[in-house]
Amino acid sequence: MIISIIGAVIGAMIAAFGLYYLVREWKDPESKKIYGIVSGVGIVIFIAMLIKLLVEIL
Repeated sequence: MIISIIGAVIGAMIAAFGLYYLVREWKDPESKKIYGIVSGVGIVIFIAMLIKLLVEIL
């Protein structure tokens, strides 16, 4: 259960920082692509860990 919480926090942080830099570097197409992928991976990690946590609780 603790691993799921830590994973969800890490996923949320990756997504937040990816979105921050995506907005900050909006003009550069290569940076936009990289930070978009990083944000997507962070969101996927967050959702997966959240689902895992919910399954463990129920």
